[in-house]
Order: sequence, then structure tokens, then C-alpha cells
Amino acid sequence: MPRTDARGGPQTRARISQIATRLFLDQGFDAVTVAAVAREAGVSTVTVFKHFPRKEDLLLDRADDAMQMLRSAVRDRPAGTDVLDSLEAMVLRLAEDQHGLSGTAAESAPFFRTVAGSNPLIARARELAADLQHVLADELDRDPGFDGDSALLAAFFMSGYTTVLTDNARRLIAGEDPAETALHHRQRLAQLFRALRNAMR
Repeated sequence: MPRTDARGGPQTRARISQIATRLFLDQGFDAVTVAAVAREAGVSTVTVFKHFPRKEDLLLDRADDAMQMLRSAVRDRPAGTDVLDSLEAMVLRLAEDQHGLSGTAAESAPFFRTVAGSNPLIARARELAADLQHVLADELDRDPGFDGDSALLAAFFMSGYTTVLTDNARRLIAGEDPAETALHHRQRLAQLFRALRNAMR
């Protein structure tokens, strides 16, 4: 297979991520090297690291999407809309669409199993959650329509949503019917936002 130029764009990035994910889920994260991913994708290791600075990011590749969603929930909400209402609408849309960031789809089980079996992936997932928390806090700080404690709300939201996702992961790994997991997910989201509204009064 011919090698792709190191300047390859979004299609190259998507192909590398898809191939890496398949290899990781089939063989285990620790058993697959970046060189093996590059070889399978028909690119150089330089190209892989251009798109994914860390090996863990080959699998945990939704951070940029999550950051954009958080920014949009704050910046693009209709005038007069409460930030918590906008964040709740965002996560409910993710659940309705069975988006990967909702962690409710049946196909999420192998992904969660792979992450749970790798200490480097667990550590990187925590780092990404911290990054998202900072992004949300920064957006709230800049938002003229928000007059609460930005750092506190961001910390509460990210901690709560991470807890819900972790529970989804445990359920799917244990073999629970995805429909039951999705129902429980919605129930936990309702509890989360009730708690957030009470906490931020």
C-alpha cells in the first residue's frame, strides 16, 4: 500500500483512528505499537504522531469533539437560556443519537473493556476529563450571561457526567441490555442536573 504524505488531512486522521481502534479492540491496547498502526494504515509513524501526539489519543479521539460541544453549549445557546439547561439539552441529544460520548451504544462495550484493561488509557481519560473541565470553566468565565462560580460548576458537571459514563461502562461490560443501560443513563442524567441546579442556587 502506498504511504500517505505526512500532511494528510482529516480523512487520513479518520482512517488512522479507525484502524488503530480495530487493532486495539482485537489485540489489546498494550499489545499494539504505533509502528503497527502506521504499517496497517499505510503511513509513516511521523504521520501518526502528527495527528495523534500520544498513542492513547488514537483510541480516545473524541476530546476535540467534546470540547467543541461544550463551547457551543455555552456560546451558542439562545438568549436567556440558562447554561445548565443548555448543557442538559446537549447531553440529552447525545443520548438520543446514541453518540459515542453518551456511552450507551451496544458497540461501546469492547471500547470500555479495552480502556478498563489499560492503565495508560485510564490515566489519559482522566487527563482529558480535566482538560474538558478547564475548557468549560474558561467558557463560563467569558460568558456575560453567566454570573455563577465557573470553576465550581465545571467541576461538578464533569465529575457528574464522568460518573454516569463510568456506570454505563460497568453495565455494558457486565453484559447488560444496552436498552436498559440507555434508560438508566437518562435517569442518572436527570438526577445529575437536579443536583447541579440545587448546588448552584
